[in-house]
Amino acid sequence: MRKLKFIKSKKLLNIDNNAKTVKGQKYGYLTAILYLAPNNQSGYNVCPQASKGCKKACLYTAGHGAFSSVQQGRINKTRWYVQERETFLNQIRKEINLFIAKAKARNLIPCVRLNGTSDISWENTGLMEEFKNITFYDYSKIYKRALSYINGELPSNYHITYSLNEDNKKEAFDILKKGGNISAVFRKSLPKKYKGYKVINADLHDLRFLDIKNTIAGLVAKGKARKDYSGFVLDTENSRGDLTL
Repeated sequence: MRKLKFIKSKKLLNIDNNAKTVKGQKYGYLTAILYLAPNNQSGYNVCPQASKGCKKACLYTAGHGAFSSVQQGRINKTRWYVQERETFLNQIRKEINLFIAKAKARNLIPCVRLNGTSDISWENTGLMEEFKNITFYDYSKIYKRALSYINGELPSNYHITYSLNEDNKKEAFDILKKGGNISAVFRKSLPKKYKGYKVINADLHDLRFLDIKNTIAGLVAKGKARKDYSGFVLDTENSRGDLTL
């Protein structure tokens, strides 16, 4: 494997600086989130199932991500993860322990989202087993991961929401039929239902593990996603809010 230059970050997890995860504090939860450089921006692909629409609409450069220093920091983190996996995981372990103490001090329940801007199979690292009292959750476009979650093959404290895009609608509705949850991006507003499934407002908070089963976590398009017409962003012209593909 080729080696790319990087500087080890002093801090990997982000707390309190994401507007959406902060909303979870109203529900009694404190979220720690890991942001890597998505797709292959670091020289390594950490989003193996990203579609063209997903790549164009990615919020990687939103908020603090607009700063070049932040982007470079995420590239450094990704290269560290790929090239020196064990030291990276040791740092994650250290920060999760500190995060647990911080959440306790604030009387909040700690939860961790490691795929803030990536789609890595963290269930293979042993982290969930090491921190059995912590809820981990992620969005994923990897169908096999979502199926494994539904079938109870992932650690019981790891929740996966399957992300719908223009290329995986068949798989997404298969996940729903099997009892799972999916997320979907809508252009201007959220319908009450989509293909007969209830749509919940996922912009209220990021705590997807609290969602009712067999529902769609609906997100309103933001930033570059507003101009997407690849099929990644769904239109909601139907006045009844019960759309068909």
